[in-house]
Amino acid sequence: MPLYEYSAKDQSGKSLKGTIEAKDRAALLEKLRNENLIILSVAEAAAKKTKMKGGRIGIDDLVVFSRQLATMVDAGIPILGSLDVLTQQAESKAFKDVLARIKSDVEVGQSLSSAFSKHPKVFSTLYISMVKAGETSGMLDEILDRLATYLEKVSALQKKVKSALVYPAVVTCMAIAITILLFVKVIPVFKDIFAGFGAELPVPTMILINISDVFKKYYVAVFIALGIAGFFGKRYINTERGRLKFDQLLLRLPVFGMLIRKVAVSKFTRTLSTLVRSGVPILSSLEVVAKTCGNKVFELAVDKVRMSVREGEQVATPLEASGVFPPMVVKMIAIGEQTGELEKMLGKISDFYDAQVDAAVSGLTSIIEPLIIAFLGIVIGTIVICMFLPIFKISTIINM
Repeated sequence: MPLYEYSAKDQSGKSLKGTIEAKDRAALLEKLRNENLIILSVAEAAAKKTKMKGGRIGIDDLVVFSRQLATMVDAGIPILGSLDVLTQQAESKAFKDVLARIKSDVEVGQSLSSAFSKHPKVFSTLYISMVKAGETSGMLDEILDRLATYLEKVSALQKKVKSALVYPAVVTCMAIAITILLFVKVIPVFKDIFAGFGAELPVPTMILINISDVFKKYYVAVFIALGIAGFFGKRYINTERGRLKFDQLLLRLPVFGMLIRKVAVSKFTRTLSTLVRSGVPILSSLEVVAKTCGNKVFELAVDKVRMSVREGEQVATPLEASGVFPPMVVKMIAIGEQTGELEKMLGKISDFYDAQVDAAVSGLTSIIEPLIIAFLGIVIGTIVICMFLPIFKISTIINM
């Protein structure tokens, strides 16, 4: 429903201003008149973007907020009172500002889910849908607790994947930095030394010196070209077609592709399980899940599933037809639909794939470490050998 900003006066002449949600302008006017207010002006509110002041709001902030709000609602504390307390004790300045805005919106009669929806950078579609389902069913405290549990598991999964990628990324960056240093600083010194020999240098050494000369002369242009390529590459990836191609490429990568697929399946099943258990309709659940898979290939597959379900099919049939989801996942979902325990089966699948991700991360770490060491050895070793070939050649001539 649209939001309207209004200005009015009560029976005592006190001026009132606020923002309120209504079906249309006529419904808003009727509501205000029923409250015995003298209406001065009414206008549709412009959409306001959340301004992040004081830092980024992380998933851990949402976990703590959801858990605390669930506890306070379960204890019988009114929403406004709960928001007031949580606003005061929020550690993040950005989150404190967002909660203050939400409290103001709730004070003028908006629902909690509507107030959350004004801050899409903080509260996802999943979060808002579940809160709305909790308000409708009267199970807000239980659903907020489920949200906190869901976010904790998602956060744990993200941390596992990041921990597997941090080490190789750091070592690779160090290897690149060392190689650039050798080309810019070390090889030119050897070049000056070899110039005094007056002898013909070995072919590998000459190739390396020429590469060093070109890189040292045009390194600014190289970095600018890389920056431009990165900029346009990022812009292309941000398009629908570009994102699809990029995500398809990620799924085809050796080792990493399988890990990405397992993470996407785990997110799909856990999110769908949480939404279905919270009473969100299956079509709305699939719409939300499509946006939270984190991969365009899976998103398009889930969208096709949603269209098929809308036409009366079960979830498992179009899932199998998509060819994206593993046969075990499709089979377990089909059994869940037949037995009426879809949410329970989805939870088991997500737990299984969480364990699979753990195993894949451990295996990935053990494989990457020797590969990086071998890469460093080959690159640095090749440069060192090429630089010392002329010295070996001179030593051979002297000994003869």
